[in-house]
Amino acid sequence: MKNVNAIAIGGFDGMHVGHQKLFEAVGEAGGILVIETGYANLTPGRSREHFIHLPIFYYDLESIRHLDAKAFVEKLKNEFPNLKKIVVGYDFHFGKDRCYNYDDLKVLFDGEVSIIDEVTVDKDSVHSHKIRAKLQIGDIKGANRFLGYNYSIVGTKVTGQGLGQKELFATINIDADGYLLPKEGVYVSTARLNDEEHYHPAVSFIGHRVTTDGSFAVETHILDGEVGAVEKIRLSFIDFIRPNQKFESLEDLKEAIAEDIAVAKRKTGRLSL
Repeated sequence: MKNVNAIAIGGFDGMHVGHQKLFEAVGEAGGILVIETGYANLTPGRSREHFIHLPIFYYDLESIRHLDAKAFVEKLKNEFPNLKKIVVGYDFHFGKDRCYNYDDLKVLFDGEVSIIDEVTVDKDSVHSHKIRAKLQIGDIKGANRFLGYNYSIVGTKVTGQGLGQKELFATINIDADGYLLPKEGVYVSTARLNDEEHYHPAVSFIGHRVTTDGSFAVETHILDGEVGAVEKIRLSFIDFIRPNQKFESLEDLKEAIAEDIAVAKRKTGRLSL
């Protein structure tokens, strides 16, 4: 039995500053109902649970998209027997062909229906698709302003080409399947290793290794010393340093990485990690 008295309903990919307004409105006894479309790649699956302490419930879109407004509300009332409040955004639509909206909820639900107005940052409305667009052009700072936190991917350590340790700088190679990756290039970042609470300053690369073997990689170099065994990593992006580029030699690549490290050290040095 789902013992919450209020729910916020939406896709909630990104858990961004607009979503947070809905979460605030449900209160401490409330919960979050995620309509899982299969397209979430900012906070895919249960990664949303990192960003909020309220319980999160999941409906697969395919299992409810055929419902009309009345059947959808009845489903909510049956599965949330203590439900007294529903919170949705101003652009919320549901049901077959998305033909129903909050007006239908108000008619059919015998409790409170709270509508959260458009949320803006720098006079621009916040939406997940805009965050994706910013990440794809390397506008990390813009994406982070919309998110309200530093964009993060979570993955597992995988074996790299082994060149960094021998010829360049040691890196952790990451498989972050399911996440949208920012534009190819080099980034100021932080890394949380395994289940540590501490975030390490880092410089990270995303893209094809065009100077060496041409393969695609997500890798990060930890700036505050050597690390032990790593299985899982949360990589957070702070700023874009430069685009991916091809160098004439490994020595030229090493010099560029050294400059990237210097930039990252300056910028992460101002952070409280």
